[in-house]
Amino acid sequence: MVEDKELMLGKRVPVEKIESELHLLWAADEARTNASLMNLAVYSECESALVDNAAIVREITREHACRALLIALDKKSEEPSVSSWVTANCHLAHGQKSVCCEQIAFSLTGHSRGRFRNTIFAHVQSDLPLIFWWQGNLSPIFNESLYRRIDRFVIDSSSWDNPVEQFDQACEAVDKVNLVVQDLSWTRTYHFRLAVAALFDDPTLLKFQDKVEQVKLVVHPDNLISGLQLIAWFATMAGWERSQDLISDKDDVGSYRFSSKSGNLVDVEITTDEQSAAIGTLEVKSGETVVSITREAGGKYLRQQLKNGAHEIDVHGLADSDSMADLVTDQLSRGGKNSLFKRVLPMFMELLKSK
Repeated sequence: MVEDKELMLGKRVPVEKIESELHLLWAADEARTNASLMNLAVYSECESALVDNAAIVREITREHACRALLIALDKKSEEPSVSSWVTANCHLAHGQKSVCCEQIAFSLTGHSRGRFRNTIFAHVQSDLPLIFWWQGNLSPIFNESLYRRIDRFVIDSSSWDNPVEQFDQACEAVDKVNLVVQDLSWTRTYHFRLAVAALFDDPTLLKFQDKVEQVKLVVHPDNLISGLQLIAWFATMAGWERSQDLISDKDDVGSYRFSSKSGNLVDVEITTDEQSAAIGTLEVKSGETVVSITREAGGKYLRQQLKNGAHEIDVHGLADSDSMADLVTDQLSRGGKNSLFKRVLPMFMELLKSK
């Protein structure tokens, strides 16, 4: 484990010598170019996450040049300490090292919010945006003095023990400082949303969304949040309003009722299945018209089907990756202010609090 840490994290250096050691790192190899378009901080309150996150960041830097700061904080330890490492993630071009990105890793122990902020922000490149990827449950360290300095806040709500409480905390930051929150649970719905939009562009479905009677969604139990966000997106885009929740005697089924703009009642059922992909099936029905998008567990493609009388469509499209590195890379590539997520958030929170 020690060898793995030294291999992935690089040279162990005193905190006060980080910048000078980075300078020596570049000076030792003139063939490499130091590239950075952003600061990417990856924060975890699990000590073992440092090595795993180093591997993830190495993949991310293939697409996004950045200064990476890996942070692991052990709050349970009574002895305050800071250990740090520096290295460079380099990728080959034409058989040679070309572009390299700096990586600084911190292992902190003990309880001290000020020490955490001072240690980390002293090594952020101030002229570049800060993307802060928080792993796991939000803790008291996530406060205004921290999130005021963040440009984009990346989370994965599927890992939260209490999503309602955690989302309320994140929404408070959004309201206070207009923080851009990018949830990887939302990222997992991206290609499903594209597939739905593509099928609904079909001229035969021009007024279909006002006539929808039933929606069925199957998700993996670990990705119920993604499922609720997908339904919230569908309902928001269609202009539906919540009517009431339906009672189900099954633990793995959530049932909801909406009303469309035309006053039509829409029954929505979300089922969890251990054998499903993160999002396995979305089926939308009205009479004999059926729109469905399906993905097999581990599959790289979505199957998009439309049946409307004699008119049928059956095509395939890309699915969202299951890789954490790919999800973060995709999210960073899209950038933006995530305005659609903010628009869907009220409906999603309503569904989340009623489940």
